[in-house]
Amino acid sequence: MKIVDLITWFEAWANPAWCESWDNCGWQIEPGVLQEKARVLVCLTPTLAVMEEAIAENANLIFAHHPLIFNPLKSLRTGEAIAEMVRLAFTHNIGIYSAHTNFDQVQDGTADVLAQILELKEVTPIVPTQAGLGYGRVGLLEPFLTLQELLAAIQTRLAPPNLIFSPTTDLQQIISRVAVLGGSGAGYISAVAKTGAQAYLTSDCKFHQFQESRDAYGGLRQRNLILIDAGHYATERPACDRLVQKFQSLNLDWVQLSQKDEDFRQFFA
Repeated sequence: MKIVDLITWFEAWANPAWCESWDNCGWQIEPGVLQEKARVLVCLTPTLAVMEEAIAENANLIFAHHPLIFNPLKSLRTGEAIAEMVRLAFTHNIGIYSAHTNFDQVQDGTADVLAQILELKEVTPIVPTQAGLGYGRVGLLEPFLTLQELLAAIQTRLAPPNLIFSPTTDLQQIISRVAVLGGSGAGYISAVAKTGAQAYLTSDCKFHQFQESRDAYGGLRQRNLILIDAGHYATERPACDRLVQKFQSLNLDWVQLSQKDEDFRQFFA
């Protein structure tokens, strides 16, 4: 399959026109590879390490979740990471394509894969954007789990380096309804609370957002939503793996999940 045909197939599933106004989905760098047979390296974040991996593997397309370019560039200078990525992309004829907030909304996208990993049933979007699609997912656990069992399942299935959750006095409380959103999802706490979810799995949560999940309106009433932060990498990387599986079904010339992708946070034991 040619790269142009792969991108056409993908955009019929996750249209880049669905991305948020602040986002930058679609081609980041296209050095003239559209008619080549697709050799694809899938990653969460396009970095110089991933580019070096693509060069070593003779890939001609880096398919990333996170955009390489978020804001309009004012200059490209030697020694800058984006400038070096551009130089290497054109030197080695490697395209870089991003599927970000459009990929977050679709079936088998970032949120949907998290819901599947937790085996949620009767799943619906937290915030619908169009028919059957939207940001985040909320659904039922079958069978129900204690909070301790849910946390253990998340730790086992996502393997985050550090799992953070709201303070609670009862790890044995029964959890039946769970919301999930890969990446930075703390801005959806209010929307999640309206779904009736008891626990919300996401990432990049700040100190006061843990308070917000428990206490609404400055503590005047209880919200009692258990916020669970498994980290940006752990909550989005599984969707990249699923994307590789979907690409493999298209019988591409070559496709692989990056081994140089990395979590940019480390925790001292």
